[in-house]
Amino acid sequence: MKVTVAKTAGFCFGVNRAVEMVRELLNEGEKVCTLGPIIHNRQLVSELEKGGARIIESPEEALPYEVLVIRSHGVSEETESQAEKHCKRVANATCPFVSKIHKIVKEATESGRIVFIAGDEKHSEVIGIRGHCGESYVFLDEQELKKLLKKFPNIGEIPVSMVAQTTFNADLWRKCQKIFKKVCTNGIIFDTICNATSARQTEAAELSRNCDVMIVVGGRHSSNTKKLSEVCRMNCEKTYLVETADELNSEMTANASSVGIVAGASTPACIIKEVQQTMTENLNSVADNTIISDEMSFEEALEVSLNSLNNDQKVKGTVLSVDSQEIKVDIGRKYTGIVKADEYSYDPNANMAEEIKVGDVLDLIIMRTNDQEGTITLSKRRFDSIAGWEKIVNAKENAEILEGKITEVIKGGVIATYEGMRIFIPASQATLTRAESIEDLKGTTAQFRIIEIGRGRRAIGSIRSVLRDQKAELEAKFWESAEEGKNYTGVVKSLTSYGAFVDLGGVDGMIHISELSWSRIKHPSEVVNVGDTVEVYVKAIDSEKKKISLGYKKAEDNPWVILQNNYPVDSIVKVTIVSMTSYGAFARIIPGIDGVDGLIHISQIANRRIAKPQDVLSIGQEVDALITNIDFEAKRVSLSIRALLPEEETAEETVEATAETEVVNAPAEETAPAEEAAPVEEAAPAEEVAPVEEAAPVEETTETPTEETAE
Repeated sequence: MKVTVAKTAGFCFGVNRAVEMVRELLNEGEKVCTLGPIIHNRQLVSELEKGGARIIESPEEALPYEVLVIRSHGVSEETESQAEKHCKRVANATCPFVSKIHKIVKEATESGRIVFIAGDEKHSEVIGIRGHCGESYVFLDEQELKKLLKKFPNIGEIPVSMVAQTTFNADLWRKCQKIFKKVCTNGIIFDTICNATSARQTEAAELSRNCDVMIVVGGRHSSNTKKLSEVCRMNCEKTYLVETADELNSEMTANASSVGIVAGASTPACIIKEVQQTMTENLNSVADNTIISDEMSFEEALEVSLNSLNNDQKVKGTVLSVDSQEIKVDIGRKYTGIVKADEYSYDPNANMAEEIKVGDVLDLIIMRTNDQEGTITLSKRRFDSIAGWEKIVNAKENAEILEGKITEVIKGGVIATYEGMRIFIPASQATLTRAESIEDLKGTTAQFRIIEIGRGRRAIGSIRSVLRDQKAELEAKFWESAEEGKNYTGVVKSLTSYGAFVDLGGVDGMIHISELSWSRIKHPSEVVNVGDTVEVYVKAIDSEKKKISLGYKKAEDNPWVILQNNYPVDSIVKVTIVSMTSYGAFARIIPGIDGVDGLIHISQIANRRIAKPQDVLSIGQEVDALITNIDFEAKRVSLSIRALLPEEETAEETVEATAETEVVNAPAEETAPAEEAAPVEEAAPAEEVAPVEEAAPVEETTETPTEETAE
């Protein structure tokens, strides 16, 4: 028997975009409501509801704190406006192909044209389209289009634009276009059927022509699923529409030599896979293990058949020999049992030559007997999978946490091995946040829960579920004991322009950029990087907003504290010249990015006069200097090289400097020696300075003209 799954089966772009939008919002912790079911699939809608996405019928029903998601079918212009006014935030997941139709019909109305719409007038997509245009009419098939055209006697003169619902039947659309073109000479046709829909229907038609049975998987309320069913039924009488694998039965595929599977645009891949596996089991029971599936390898098909094993096929084997290629065992029969390397374990890294020794007893499954060679091919991994399956079922019922090794990274997720069983863990459930890479999980051991079990021993797990619980537990524990000043060891989680976020174990705290270094830095990456382990302390706690401010700088690392403790005034230090100005040179006392510099005033650079610091010093030069003063409040240090020069040299230079100063300030005293000045003082005794007798004539002389003038 041949089972073929259509390549186009599963989510279309628009549906996948809408579903991922809802999931992303839920993962971000948002409260979400959707305007109607996000897609026409009860199972997925139920899953999203469990995750916190509730369904409402109008924007007014949205709660103040909820994000409203408009589904891929789109809504009317009026509803969009209501949503924007009423809701906290609107996430518009309208399919781009539908949005294009909205634009077309709106422009048609603005230019005075009537709009004809091919589709189901009760479908939400069509209702939304009509909400973006004025006068419009809907028809479902050729007959309804003909009736509609008869309502307009002068239809050839009326400007009409015609569009189609994105999921409209492609063959029917072509027939309707021919009718429209014959009578609407002033009409314009826009081919708006989604490319994915068209391709899906084309493949379904081709597949149904070559298969005995067609299985259409999808919601019964889904328009595109109904269209697929109609397309298949035209070519294959035995066409069945099912929503889940539970609706399948062996009678559907009785006497069939080939089966095709197609699925609507709203059908999740997991449901398609489950239908495929369940149907293969049914075929298996009828066709005596001769099934080959395009989607399943021989090993996977054999895996499914293990459900029907009886006790005669289960044996115990005692190891006779083992190497890297095979294990030979004695199963108590005349034939030698052989376990090949690929039937030993699901773990590709398992080494049976190291793990198994002669004399070990293994539980095995008989796969086939070769009478000519006298051997029986056995499988250990398949026996393990049967036993492991029971544990997985119990774990699902009890919400038990399992632990397994991540052996593969595949498209859409990872594979974990537990007790011989392969557990698929979707990418969305593999890490705590979507930003984390699943590639790093390969080869690691992880804890997970079983969140879904399907037929054919299909199990889906979630690592995220466990991580979230662990995070919540750690967070609760942290807040119980958190207090300002407490020290923690954390890991740098992310960097921003204003600081670094640190995972303290369940909660994140932030080190502001100003707290990362005692000196100014432009970006946190100058001090720390993502993944670094750091020692921090709590600076402040906001319990209501759950925000934690962290400190990273330590007081003892403050270069000024180091200076105060180790470099007192009058101590001699080795310094490095780092810059120079007209009034002196700056020298680094404490090295490093947070170092301390001191000023050597130009008068303290040398024991002689210099015109500029560059006459004696150069950048990078190391010299000894004396700390003469420290102003901790102003953060200033004064240094002196001159104070360290030899005393005798300093004294000699001081005498010369003093002599030069006297020459400049007292030239009169130097031109007249002290012994020559004495006679001048002696030549002027007090009695000779001004005799009274001699002064009288002077007064008379001055008075005589007065008398003469008076005459």
